[in-house]
Amino acid sequence: MKVKVQGNGGTLELADATFGAAFNEPLVHQVVTAYLAGGRAGTKAQKNRSDVSGSGKKPWKQKGTGRARVGSIRSPIWVGGGRTFAARPRDFEQKVNRKMYRGAMRSVLSELLRQERLVVTPEFSLAAPKTKELRVKLEGLGFTTGLIIVEAFDMKLWLAARNLPNVDVLEAQLIDPVSLVGAGKIVITAAALKMVEERLK
Repeated sequence: MKVKVQGNGGTLELADATFGAAFNEPLVHQVVTAYLAGGRAGTKAQKNRSDVSGSGKKPWKQKGTGRARVGSIRSPIWVGGGRTFAARPRDFEQKVNRKMYRGAMRSVLSELLRQERLVVTPEFSLAAPKTKELRVKLEGLGFTTGLIIVEAFDMKLWLAARNLPNVDVLEAQLIDPVSLVGAGKIVITAAALKMVEERLK
């Protein structure tokens, strides 16, 4: 398939298998959910009755006092006692194999092209790290918020973009499904798009 390149009026030949795939919503949802789950720290922890401080001695005898029977001051129903179902550190990672991940990425990129939310440019660079210059360049592409994908890290571009709300810069090798799904519009260089195509073969 051929994709129009903004700026020089040319076209870029792309593989139909990568950029012409049908949108598989359940697969994309599963991969995005797994990616977000993998970013969770999972460090929450609480103390159960065996962790809290306090004696293990029975506070008073079982019968004859007129009070309720108690076996430990660390009981969850006592103030200062342990938590009944205490949270423990855990790993939220969900297994997603390579075939599923690449399938989801192909599905998302294909849908972005169909919706005309993926803008291809021959190159994207700045003469100086100026936010104003970047804003003017993006407005010329009809782009206000979203994602800029380049083939290699560009310090000038990164410095210019960091002060623009809801505008992120990513290298082609670092893109992920969450970044693609969450972007309103994406500007990508032709070289970066070819790198993504090669990665998703």
